Amino acid sequence: MSYLIGIDSSTTATKALLIDERGEIVAVAASEYDFQTPHPLWSEQDPALWWKGTVASIRRVLADSGIDPAAVVGVGLTGQMHGLVLLDAAGEVLRPSILWNDQRTASQCDEICARIGKSELVRITGNDALTGFTAPKILWVQENEPEIFARIAKILLPKDYVRYKLTGDFATDRADAGGTLLVELATRDWSPAVVEALGIRPEWLPATHEGTQITGVLSAAAAAATGLKAGTPMVGGGGDQAAGAVGVGAVEEGIVALSLGTSGVVFASAASPIYEPEGRLHAFPHSLPGKWHLMGVMLSAAGSLRWYRDTLAPGLAYDDLLAPAGAIPPGSDGLLFLPYLTGERTPHPDPLARGAFVGLTVRHSQPHLTRAVLEGVAFGLRDSFELMAEAGLPAIRQVRVSGGGARSPLWRQILADVLGSELVTVNTTEGAAYGAALLAGVGAGLWPDGETACRETVRVTGSTKPDPDAVAVYERAYGVYRELYPALKGTFEKLSMGDSE
Repeated sequence: MSYLIGIDSSTTATKALLIDERGEIVAVAASEYDFQTPHPLWSEQDPALWWKGTVASIRRVLADSGIDPAAVVGVGLTGQMHGLVLLDAAGEVLRPSILWNDQRTASQCDEICARIGKSELVRITGNDALTGFTAPKILWVQENEPEIFARIAKILLPKDYVRYKLTGDFATDRADAGGTLLVELATRDWSPAVVEALGIRPEWLPATHEGTQITGVLSAAAAAATGLKAGTPMVGGGGDQAAGAVGVGAVEEGIVALSLGTSGVVFASAASPIYEPEGRLHAFPHSLPGKWHLMGVMLSAAGSLRWYRDTLAPGLAYDDLLAPAGAIPPGSDGLLFLPYLTGERTPHPDPLARGAFVGLTVRHSQPHLTRAVLEGVAFGLRDSFELMAEAGLPAIRQVRVSGGGARSPLWRQILADVLGSELVTVNTTEGAAYGAALLAGVGAGLWPDGETACRETVRVTGSTKPDPDAVAVYERAYGVYRELYPALKGTFEKLSMGDSE
């Protein structure tokens, strides 16, 4: 039996997942750690934590499974996207990594658009300049830490620092690289025009590879640290969202991955490099060769329900909270909820956006409010689907849902009705780490391509089909929902000014 390992270095833990050649999970281990917020809006992390977590987690899955390390034929890497890791000429870390959720770079985003032009930036990269991306972080270091900037020899993403520690190679995959704002969408490689405009030396950037390509092999030093066999192949892998899409089988046009966690992510594969002209969706290469993807992100999805439960029904189990809402008719008797509790990203990149209940009357009960929260999140997710259709994405035939919110049958039905599409669950629940392991399997030759790997390992376990009557109700309610943000945008701005006084 041959085995594969997927390594996922997230913001809070590094996970190692061991699967066999049939795609069955053999062992899982995770090593947790913290990140720092040394100033308001800042978010940083010591890259050494990822390496320590990788070593500990690999050793644990090998010990728990009892397999011969020589039977591991490939390792795939994934992890948090957009983080900035700077190395000097000796390969030493120059400063803590600036993470994806760091918000210090607003002025650098403006500077990028001023140098390149927003429309030209979106045309080249598929994306607008956002504070989460890597490129504005590089400019921030140049402007605020010139002594650090002067010593840069290599720029890596978080999972690629782990790759460097495992193999000694400077390499990245094209999906994760897309999240730097430095990649030309059409060519799937670094954009000479953007790199030059931002004053970045090309030799600082690692070589790019497809997610299924072998980028190097495990070094003797890393073998001694992890317990794996020296020479074990490493593949490109992918950023967490692209690898997660592979993990649920969203690798073909028409199949969309919907992650219903604290935030909500809509991920759709595309056979060509398409983008939303205003940059309201992310457009990156996929982790599979010859594929791209569009991605929409709403900031408070299941997070909205958690806030609602903790604030208005503290201590109540989610099942007990949701059960009465099932008796409320679709549309919550005219009550709408805006899920912008932490600002929003898609379709409104507005940190000042706020949440709201609209349409409250004395006949509305708590179950009405509960259902309205579920429906408001579903409407917010539908915004991404609408933008994808406008961008030219082919018709969606199936939505593969995952995340904590997907455990609710009521919420799955509401989503199916609001989206007007079949919603399915799948047998794989380890997300990005599982996708990284499948990518490693393709690189190792266990499957001829990613599509085959997904077909042979990812199975549909449940299906929720839309109710035509509810679809009609939600079509009308969604039209009203879309009017709320434009109507309230000025109010949100005034409320924000009041908060700061």
